[in-house]
This record gives sequence, C-alpha cells and structure tokens, in this order.
Amino acid sequence: MVKELVEIIAGALVDDPSQVVVEETQRENDVHIELHVAEDDMGKVIGKQGRIAKAIRTLVKAAAIKEDIRVIVDID
Repeated sequence: MVKELVEIIAGALVDDPSQVVVEETQRENDVHIELHVAEDDMGKVIGKQGRIAKAIRTLVKAAAIKEDIRVIVDID
C-alpha cells in the first residue's frame, strides 16, 4: 500500500510518469522505499528547500501508522 501511494504521488508531480520507479525493501517492521525519477523531474519531486519531499514523507508515514510499520523514503 505504501509503495503504491508513493507511485501515485510521484506520478502526479512529474512530467514523465513512465520514468517513476519505486523500489520497496522490507525488514521486520521497517519498510525502505526508494523513489527514482528522471533527472529533469528531480526538482519537482524535491521542491523548494525540500518541502515537497518532506510532504511526501509525512503522508507516507501517516499511511504507514495504520499498518504499524516504520517507513523510510529516499529520493534518488
């Protein structure tokens, strides 16, 4: 569920949604999400002073609370 949420949010932000790749790695109660986008779209996902990236992380962590997991989101 968390992976799909990141895909939906990132796909809506970028110019080229086909370049959005989300990888999920799970260890016990921790989930590590890596978001890869086209280099031209990187600024749109990070935002000014990282505000959009922070908002994405906040939404994902709020969704993860219902599943009782801890989520780490990295943007590459």
